Amino acid sequence: MTITPAGLEWAQRLVRLDTVSRNSNLALIDTIADHLRTLRVPIRITRDESGTKANLFATIGQGKSGGVILSGHTDTVPWDGQDWTLDPLSALVRDGKLYGRGSADMKGWIGLVVARAKAWLEADLAQPIHFAFSFDEETGCHGVRHLIADLKDAGITPALCIVGEPTGMVPAVAHKGVYRWRCCVKGKAAHSSLAPHAVNAIEAAARVVAGIADRADHWRDHGPRYEGFDVPYSTAAVGVIEGGIADNVVPEDCRFTYEFRNLPGADALAMQRQVLDHAARLEPAMHAVDPATGFRFEDICAVPAFLAQPGDPAVALAQALARNDRTTLVAFGTEAGLFQGAGIPTAVCGPGFIAQAHQADEYVSLEQLAAAEAFLGRLGAAAG
Repeated sequence: MTITPAGLEWAQRLVRLDTVSRNSNLALIDTIADHLRTLRVPIRITRDESGTKANLFATIGQGKSGGVILSGHTDTVPWDGQDWTLDPLSALVRDGKLYGRGSADMKGWIGLVVARAKAWLEADLAQPIHFAFSFDEETGCHGVRHLIADLKDAGITPALCIVGEPTGMVPAVAHKGVYRWRCCVKGKAAHSSLAPHAVNAIEAAARVVAGIADRADHWRDHGPRYEGFDVPYSTAAVGVIEGGIADNVVPEDCRFTYEFRNLPGADALAMQRQVLDHAARLEPAMHAVDPATGFRFEDICAVPAFLAQPGDPAVALAQALARNDRTTLVAFGTEAGLFQGAGIPTAVCGPGFIAQAHQADEYVSLEQLAAAEAFLGRLGAAAG
């Protein structure tokens, strides 16, 4: 089994475009849109508030009900500070591997989907095949929310969705949620010799951080478990903390970010309420010194957990197309929970492995790309 020249060419073309989440993805979206327009494929574009980022939704077989969404995110994580031995945008093919940022996560998959468009058009499909390519998945699945809302407004109701994240072409039926917050602490500054007359923002933050760590320990030791995940319980982690200006100044400000990765069925917002309650219990002592002190929390991202139900038709389809009766669980978050939440049965199945994603010298093997291309070919036959 080998990948076709057209499939590889499209994968390389997309890898060569810089779509790190902090940048615009319009060059990639325009490249795909221009190609689909030449094929007279109807497309829908939704943009972020700045207009510098866009989602693309396209339908082959318009006018027919149902159909399968093939979903992929167009943004990538950055490569700053990583020890790459080649240009991250080179799309180099060497030793049976396609290298470059996003090759595994997940431009290889998107390239293969786009490369199949002409063949699907010529097949006169009985059921439509939809393309759903989103922005800013890596920073919290922001773009796909606009895309899903647009489908609802337009009355477009696909029957199933396959998210082509790297699973080694084994359908994944579950992943944890990813919820992140920023806590901003307002204290009262003073010379450090007058510390009792001040409110130390770092110390207040530290008490909340310690509470988050205690909750993580509790979930590990006493919380629900879901065997099959690398870490079979809900977790919490503090990622960044910053504050203070000098050793002899009681710090007035402190900020830290933290996340919960909750098991399917675990309520991340209830977990967050425990943190809010803990912070609220600390505020009376802070207000006694200065009523302007306290805590403020900002939402960063909310990616719901995903769990396919037994007999899910999207999972059954993915297994049939992959010719693989196995299923797996994945540790990373995807857009699957959002599609599922919109009432679209969803599975996660795509080429490559997450161990190669986000790393220096990221790659996807040509063997995996060929397997995904065969998967897509079978989808066209099934929908024909």
